[in-house]
Amino acid sequence: MAKPAANDKPSAQSMPCKSHDSKSFEPKPFDPISLRRRASSLRTTARPIGLFSSLKLELSVLIVIATAIAFVMAWFLLKVGLSGWIAMPLTLAVALGITYFFSRGMIAPLRQMRDAAESMADGDYSVRISIGTDSNDEIGQLARSFNEMTEELQHADQMRADMIANVSHELRTPVSALQAMLENLADGVTEATPANLEAILNQTHRLSDLIAFLLDLSRMEAGAASLQIERFDFAEFIDETVEPLEIADAGHAHDIEVRIAPDIMIEGDQDRLRQLFTNIISNALKHSADDTTVLIEAHEDDELGTVVTNVVNFGSQIPYEARSDIFRRFVKGKTGPGTESGGTGLGLSIARWAAQLHGGTVKVVDDTRGANFEITLPKYHTAE
Repeated sequence: MAKPAANDKPSAQSMPCKSHDSKSFEPKPFDPISLRRRASSLRTTARPIGLFSSLKLELSVLIVIATAIAFVMAWFLLKVGLSGWIAMPLTLAVALGITYFFSRGMIAPLRQMRDAAESMADGDYSVRISIGTDSNDEIGQLARSFNEMTEELQHADQMRADMIANVSHELRTPVSALQAMLENLADGVTEATPANLEAILNQTHRLSDLIAFLLDLSRMEAGAASLQIERFDFAEFIDETVEPLEIADAGHAHDIEVRIAPDIMIEGDQDRLRQLFTNIISNALKHSADDTTVLIEAHEDDELGTVVTNVVNFGSQIPYEARSDIFRRFVKGKTGPGTESGGTGLGLSIARWAAQLHGGTVKVVDDTRGANFEITLPKYHTAE
């Protein structure tokens, strides 16, 4: 093939359009191995066998077919007068060819899984198994499970990348504010008045809260947490939890209405449960318009031995398809009128973790009034 001349210029139609996003056009090193793996994973050839629900049954059928064909072929070749020394090798070759053809199709998903696993080892979680996912045998089930696992790993990898960006952003804001305030105090630009010292204290509180979130996240990852179980009055506990939230929310004029019977007793770790209810209630406040009400009501379920608490935000509904995603780590709720942004996306995840430590659940339930978070906790703690 002739090479183009050095002075030849591409036509206007062949020139790529420039984009404002320079990152999307950063050159990437050519990796032929990764390209081969991806091409292998994207091939969609049909499996000759895959209709049965058992791999043993498929192998049995394959052996029967190969044996029957070999027998018929040997009988035919001997009948036409061909020597047995020629007929038998031909028969064996055909039988082996049929077995190889069908067995290659049967293990095609396994070859794709091998290539996909090698790609995942290199950090590429976008590969998927495309062969055999519609079959009913064990290989088809394994292929579907492999794809589900890959999707979860891809999501976890994305969340890990988002964590670095989110934590960096959340740390940068209070640290920058603290640095500016302290520099002004050191240079004599501002005086060490109670108001300025309170502003510095607020930024250190924000840093402390973020560090506490990250420590809780590490406990979640490790699956380790110690509980200090005690019996306490649930209504008094909620009042103590709501009080600092009302003080912090003074500028938004939210009305926190509590409807809890005074005689509900519950067993649990107050510190962990305070994390649970603080995160749920503060989330409701954050996504409520100013001068609106947040309702907290609780009742006992004597039949199940639980205490059911509902935190209702009289605002926009949470779409049904998003109700499970909001409990994922680093997933932030929508922002807009009547909402505050800037969270870490850890609050609801930690709330669900704290509930699970006590054998309880947190979920969003249908409510025409608005977003309703239902917290179910056992009245009596049972150690595993």
